[in-house]
Amino acid sequence: MFAERAPQFVGLGVPRTDLEFLMATITDMWADGPGGWCFEWSRIADRYAESGQPWLASLAYGGARYPCLADRPKAIAMQHQIEQYVRASEEFPVTFERRTVTTVVSGEVVEVPVHLLAGRDATAATPVLLVSGGVDTWKMDLHQMWIAYVLGAGVRVLAFDHPGTGELTHVPLTRDSAAVVDGFVAYARTLTTGKVGHLGFSFGGWFAAHSSLTEAVDAAVVIGGPVTTASFGPGHFHELAQSMGGIVGNAFGFAGPPTDAQFLSHAGTLALDDLVAAGRACRTLVINGDDDPHVPSADLDLWRGFAQADVRVIPGGTHCAMNKLDELLPTVISWLRSALH
Repeated sequence: MFAERAPQFVGLGVPRTDLEFLMATITDMWADGPGGWCFEWSRIADRYAESGQPWLASLAYGGARYPCLADRPKAIAMQHQIEQYVRASEEFPVTFERRTVTTVVSGEVVEVPVHLLAGRDATAATPVLLVSGGVDTWKMDLHQMWIAYVLGAGVRVLAFDHPGTGELTHVPLTRDSAAVVDGFVAYARTLTTGKVGHLGFSFGGWFAAHSSLTEAVDAAVVIGGPVTTASFGPGHFHELAQSMGGIVGNAFGFAGPPTDAQFLSHAGTLALDDLVAAGRACRTLVINGDDDPHVPSADLDLWRGFAQADVRVIPGGTHCAMNKLDELLPTVISWLRSALH
């Protein structure tokens, strides 16, 4: 786990010294005791919380609950993360509110906790940008990225966990679950007289792609998002099942390890080929690294067929170009300023 994710944790703000200690100490992903992933991350988080450093505590509890809420210790860690994040908000360079938005998924009402972040000079005309992360990197984990968009692009951010993750783990990630965004868009329209955009990171990019292809928003940003059978078909997704099957299967709502057939059958329903074929999209920025092991380049290249799409490739960039944030963030911020103002 550390081999691939260590640079990401550092990029999110986890102190390198803590990470080095954890890499030397953790010996088991699921053990609830010394050497266990959640146990050791939580010990560091507890230390920060007790010493009055809620921001570092929230980061460490975020590491403890990683990659999904598959057991009680990880669920408890996420609750601690929320508590410490809210405490840390007093020091944020932007305004912060935690609210609940009413949405409907498959005919059922779903109350969704969201985070609103805005510049202190925001007005009723400030555009609203919906944002969400991937299947293992959620709304609080990408906080620094959201702050960059607020301050750099002049938007009000509405951050949410998409179905199958975080505070929506109880709502399975299905094709129909994209309807949750309709509630966010409707709510966002009450917050601004300006435009509403949707930015999705990793699997959140699937939701942003859906918003673009259904023209639910005024502008969309898809960062490393899977879209069609190129990602969800048997060839590619079978490889993903081997590397992230437990994490994605948990998001899909399986109570236990799915068979390959079950996994691939569910994944296939997420392919948005029908929407792509319809040929409609709002103004969209599609961006990724050219060395992404999780999302094939075909799901970036397909957007070149849309006149409204701006396709960017970051040389040497990995999944979502997380190793190239110095290139990714300025590009996205500049585009957002143009598209939403």
